[in-house]
Amino acid sequence: MTRVWNKSDWRTKPRVQMPDYTDDAALKAVEAQLAKYPPLVFAGEARKLKQSLGAVSRGEAFLLQGGDCAESFSQFSADTIRDTFKVMLQMAMVLTYGAKVPVVKVGRMAGQFAKPRSAPTEVKNGVELPSYRGDIINELDFTSGARMPDPQKMLQAYMQSAATLNLVRAFSQGGYADVHQVHAWTLGFTDRDESEKYRDMANRISDTLDFMTAAGVDSNNSHTLQTVDFYTSHEALLLEYEEALCRIDSTTGLPVAGSGHMIWIGDRTRQPDGAHVEFARGVQNPIGMKCGPTTTAEDLKVLMEKLNPENEAGRLTLIARFGAGSVGDHLPRLIKAVQEEGAKVVWTCDPMHGNTIKSSSGYKTRPFDSVLREVREFFALHKAEGTIPGGVHFEMTGQDVTECTGGVRAVTDEDLSDRYHTACDPRLNASQSLELAFLVAEELSENRKEQQAAVV
Repeated sequence: MTRVWNKSDWRTKPRVQMPDYTDDAALKAVEAQLAKYPPLVFAGEARKLKQSLGAVSRGEAFLLQGGDCAESFSQFSADTIRDTFKVMLQMAMVLTYGAKVPVVKVGRMAGQFAKPRSAPTEVKNGVELPSYRGDIINELDFTSGARMPDPQKMLQAYMQSAATLNLVRAFSQGGYADVHQVHAWTLGFTDRDESEKYRDMANRISDTLDFMTAAGVDSNNSHTLQTVDFYTSHEALLLEYEEALCRIDSTTGLPVAGSGHMIWIGDRTRQPDGAHVEFARGVQNPIGMKCGPTTTAEDLKVLMEKLNPENEAGRLTLIARFGAGSVGDHLPRLIKAVQEEGAKVVWTCDPMHGNTIKSSSGYKTRPFDSVLREVREFFALHKAEGTIPGGVHFEMTGQDVTECTGGVRAVTDEDLSDRYHTACDPRLNASQSLELAFLVAEELSENRKEQQAAVV
């Protein structure tokens, strides 16, 4: 970095969306213990992801980022991890076919525990308590004891993250990710009557795999078809945890966030002179930054300079989150700011956070059609501007939950109460996630055809 940086410098900056721990000695003891633990990820992995994201920024790859709104201690299980990993592999295969470029797979897992909230407290039946901020900080139960921030929860989050990464690495490299098996799962989705409209693309993928096998390229003689690179990411909200896991890379001598391969700054914590930007600017990992309707061109220019002063491809991912119908009101000015600075960034679309509504049944939900509409507006805007739509960012799960309405299986407002399990925001279920991948793949395929036609 061009400026002197220390991993604790954030403590001198204004902090928002972070808890105030009442027992300073207990907090310091947890931080000291975490500082002795091995990092969850390694510098070489983060560098490899940055290189892959550099390819995304040039249109040579596509980013799929997805996973839990907020990981839970109580819902933690091998099956939950496996199911989300499985759906992401299916989505990636479909997107690879549509885009005809590699798909970089980044999970919102093994660290996605802390959540920003719209208000520091909430009131129920006349009782006011601190807001729930994720299992790494406090508990969902509405009692004064449960809502008290507890630093010991950081140790539990670390252990769960380590176990998650262990399983994900085993799935990624142990044959579970075999391309033929992944496609067989996808065919199961398209065999349903309601998914018939996606069967044609699935069959074309089958033909491609059959041709590869006939040509002698199959899982028996290609390690590439049996394994995948899979990375983890989370919002770096709880900076005591992030600082404790920050390490010096023995290869480069530079600091690396050991908590995840990629960390991001939220729309509520991207103050140019704030604590979260201060921490993120010093680590070598790829950094994401949420850009919402209040993001100004001036702030974006300052933030790009702070977070990526060397203008390194793959270092900075801008995650656009505006809401369906609002992309055209906000994205053009940010694209212009990037172009004026000559900045190398990855543009990706988060169509979840701007499309949250309260259903008639009282549940917080996200309509599938609104999510899809924002993705399509994102692609259309980049096409009009001549810039590269680099990826998509979804809150999703491999479980058969009923949290978002719509999709081919037509979850209704009345269905939401059946399997509404999220502690924070509604997630796409496995069917909705895969359906969205097919629809995005169609967009990518059409864009590619138009580009080829323009060249001819």
